[in-house]
Amino acid sequence: MLWPMLLRGVTMLQRLLRCTIWLLACGCWAAAQAQAQETPPAAAPAAAAQALERAANAVVGVQAVAVAGARSADTLGRQRSGSGVVIDADGLVLTIGYLILEAEQVQLITDDARRIPARIVAYDLATGFGLVRALAPLKLEPVPLGRGRELQDEQLLMIVSGGEAGAVSAARLVSRRAFAGYWEYLLDDALFTAPPRADHSGAGLFNHRGELVGIGSLIVADAGTDAERRVPGNLFVPLDLLPPILPELIARGRSSRSERAWLGINCVDAAGRVRVLRVNEDSPADVAGLEPGDVIIGLDGAPVQSLQGLWTALWQGGSRRAVQIDIERRGEKRSLTVHTVDRAATLRRAEGV
Repeated sequence: MLWPMLLRGVTMLQRLLRCTIWLLACGCWAAAQAQAQETPPAAAPAAAAQALERAANAVVGVQAVAVAGARSADTLGRQRSGSGVVIDADGLVLTIGYLILEAEQVQLITDDARRIPARIVAYDLATGFGLVRALAPLKLEPVPLGRGRELQDEQLLMIVSGGEAGAVSAARLVSRRAFAGYWEYLLDDALFTAPPRADHSGAGLFNHRGELVGIGSLIVADAGTDAERRVPGNLFVPLDLLPPILPELIARGRSSRSERAWLGINCVDAAGRVRVLRVNEDSPADVAGLEPGDVIIGLDGAPVQSLQGLWTALWQGGSRRAVQIDIERRGEKRSLTVHTVDRAATLRRAEGV
């Protein structure tokens, strides 16, 4: 019993030390900002330190176990670990959706090693957000929500992961741009930071006021926009997407934008060509005969030259419809009819959920 307690104590001390170093750096930065604006700097570092400490304390670990037979287990595994951020006084926690996708068990882990069961509130395909609610008091103060659109390039930010191995570090905003995911996903204005963090899943991204401005989604090989200089980093989903849909997520479990056509393919684009990498078993694309290696050159008669263009065209109609996909396979062109479905209808759920 003593050894686990010592390990938890060391972990909390390490996180506290990292947070202290960051707060000192942020205090200096806030003072410099205040001086540049010709305002009294004395209160700025203290206010920033207090806000960022509250932000760090509101981040928890998230552990989930997917149901048996979950489709997502092939790529995400059944057991998943990441982070989440407390956003209201009743224990509502915002995380990245793939952590809780098709989950039957969810636990929240606090800095003091408490493990609190949680229930899934929402999984939103359109944004990638996930929501869970603690089933026992978290006793943690929620953080205010900020706006990613207000961030400036090269702005200093803070990344916080939660749980027993939680960590705090500084990052800079490298770029903001659209992002098209290979798994039928699209963000119009994603946030890219550097240096990269491996524990990015569901981690909180905070500004100097301690406001949550993003939720961690991916580690990327290039977070920048300079084609000649690759900058590894992380992708964060901007918090701007949450307030307009939060009531809907709580009431319905997803936003209306998530009700859209799904093919069941993973693709990449390069040099104006969209190539199929993987076809999900028993998906609409699989049933229609799409194969890995196929190059998608058109959808419903319109040319396809990028992932962003493909997903945008796919989602123009209803979730259940017939689409014509023009492909090139081993040098030959052909057309296939795919009967799309609503992705939510294919997901497995725990009994009673």
